[in-house]
This record gives sequence, structure tokens and C-alpha cells, in this order.
Amino acid sequence: MIIHIGSYAYLRPKYSMNVEQIREYCLSKDDTEESLPFGPDVVVFKTGGKIFLLLSLDTSPVQFNVKCDPSVAEELRAQYDCVLPGYHMNKKHWNTITVDGSISAKLLREWIDHSYNLVNRKKK
Repeated sequence: MIIHIGSYAYLRPKYSMNVEQIREYCLSKDDTEESLPFGPDVVVFKTGGKIFLLLSLDTSPVQFNVKCDPSVAEELRAQYDCVLPGYHMNKKHWNTITVDGSISAKLLREWIDHSYNLVNRKKK
């Protein structure tokens, strides 16, 4: 199945999330805002003014960066080929996730929740 968002087309793997599903999930979280501070190809999601997810609009397959506890980040990178050190981010605290269909949408949402909760906890 091909999903079209703006001028971009994405192949949606069976067990995956597309750009719009990731966006909707992020925006469903309390006190979340989206912006395009780095140009039209990267959507930034923040809570309390702090970034918890960066979503690339110009990659195929879809990629996004999430904040991660450093010990968990290393474990995820070792366990999943689709998890890499955060692109253009502090590699200790951020992972880049490639949405290639190898990970369920449920697990992707758990990683998004983990990032959101890390950032949300710090703002209190």
C-alpha cells in the first residue's frame, strides 16, 4: 500500500506506522505541539517546550529520532537492526528508528511513549 502525504509517497509495510500515524500518535499526547524549525522536511514534536521526537518527511523508509535512556538505547541498538544512534543528535540519549516493517506499531508506540515520558518527567 502506498500512502501519499503532500508531495511524498511512502510504502506502508504490513506491521508498521506511516508518517501520518506517527504524527497523529504524537499529537494525541498531552501538551504536545508540532513545528518545522529545521525546514519543511523534519517535523519536531515537543512537550513543555522540549523535543521528544523528530520525524523526517524526506526519507523512505520513514525515520524518526526519539529520546532514550542511555542504557536502554544501547540494548535496543544491539537487539534491532532498525535502531541506530541518533542522526544529528547526542548519540548517548537519542536513537534513530527506521520504520522498515520489522517492528510492530505497538513497539514503535512504546518507544515514542518512552521518549515522551523522559522529556515530560524532566519538565516537572
